[in-house]
Amino acid sequence: MSKVAWTLTIETERLILRPQNSSDYEAWYAGFSSRLPQQSKYDEGQVSLKGYDSAWFVNLCDRHQEQALSDYAYIFGVFLKQTAQHLGYVDLSTIYRAEKQWANLGYGIHNQHWKQGFGSEAVKALLIAGFEHLGYHRIEAAINLDNAPSIALAQSVGLRRECVRRGFYYENEEWVDHVIYVALPSDLGLADKPPAIAI
Repeated sequence: MSKVAWTLTIETERLILRPQNSSDYEAWYAGFSSRLPQQSKYDEGQVSLKGYDSAWFVNLCDRHQEQALSDYAYIFGVFLKQTAQHLGYVDLSTIYRAEKQWANLGYGIHNQHWKQGFGSEAVKALLIAGFEHLGYHRIEAAINLDNAPSIALAQSVGLRRECVRRGFYYENEEWVDHVIYVALPSDLGLADKPPAIAI
């Protein structure tokens, strides 16, 4: 691990969101290996874990630390507080700091844990932490136009539809449109703050 560690931990009623570390390998492996077959178009479903051993996982955790310490991305494992099960991940990636303080939101819950509200609970907590602890002012999610479950999650936590960006992502050998959902601090009842760094 890096000598200086990024250790932000977020707790909700049922969940703990925190950077993954080497001791999480068994929980991480169990989460992925217990996935159900693909449930929908944008669900990865079951995946091969061949080659994803504990040494690989240590390197993954180190990369996540490096990304956080460089303000490139903040990746949190999502764990069930009661059992320490690995439920998935949420992340924020910096798009631009300075006068924009702008980040991209990502999230994914293992499909065996769907329809229990874990995704909404984790994302809502991450948005608050992104505004209050990481200093972002604008957090957005770019979602495929026909990804109804992801759109419903975004709406449920207070993100607002802003626009459709044409040809925004290159997926499956073509450029595809994405709908953009955005949250500002005020959308969650938080105060707007000026950038923490000099402009």
